Amino acid sequence: MKRIGRLFAYGFVLLTTGVTVFPFLYMVSASLMSFQEATGVPPALLPAHARWSNFGEALRAAPFARYAVNTLIVSGLSTLGTLATTVLAAFALVRLRFRFKRLLMGVMVALLMVPYEILVFTNYRTIAQLGLLDTYAALILPSLASVFYILYLCQYLTAIPDTYYKAAIVNGCGDLEYMWRIMIPMSRSALFTMALLLFISGWNSFLWPILVTNTTDMRLVGNGLSAFVTESGTAVQLQMAASTIIVLPILILYAVFHRRIIEGVHVNGIKR
Repeated sequence: MKRIGRLFAYGFVLLTTGVTVFPFLYMVSASLMSFQEATGVPPALLPAHARWSNFGEALRAAPFARYAVNTLIVSGLSTLGTLATTVLAAFALVRLRFRFKRLLMGVMVALLMVPYEILVFTNYRTIAQLGLLDTYAALILPSLASVFYILYLCQYLTAIPDTYYKAAIVNGCGDLEYMWRIMIPMSRSALFTMALLLFISGWNSFLWPILVTNTTDMRLVGNGLSAFVTESGTAVQLQMAASTIIVLPILILYAVFHRRIIEGVHVNGIKR
């Protein structure tokens, strides 16, 4: 029975891996196809002849260099801002004592149940009323706080003994100094994981940037994929080539730091 259960588990893992990896592999394959191969019925799984020129044509179809600069600015500033607000909020929720703290935590957990699509329209109305449409502020401000990462860091900080904070206070250390000299160094694994995931999320952002920007000069790399949709149809092979180019930096980032990401997620559940 144990052997059957193990074979079933391995089979399930292979099945879910195939379902997850297949779209990416097909994207890479379609990026090397001709238009006829990519749009055929049924579409080809592999190109008859690899068309590497698709990547050059895709880059010339839209100002991807400008998009990349915008994405780096927005993703970088959003990541730094979210890390700052998350550290401050998590410290207050874990170490400080104040009235209605449990109620506040409950409200924050409830907010995780609210669909993102509902919040998009509220945020758009706020940004529009402030006159910030088509600016970097519109792209960055709504992402400067994350309930999910605040709760994530809170869970990590509960593993740090409270005696560190009490000893720091006794020795004349203020809250900000405690965070900078003790809490942040001890939480670097979780913070590093958060930074990577936040940057990846910002890099892959699509819906919000296309709502609050009106000119191509403010668009992000994900929005560049719309350049291949015209009245006469969609250049699928070029769209797949552009998608491959956009995904490549994230794959490299994950390949370099995947162990740190796994470590940050794993250590989060370990009490010290």
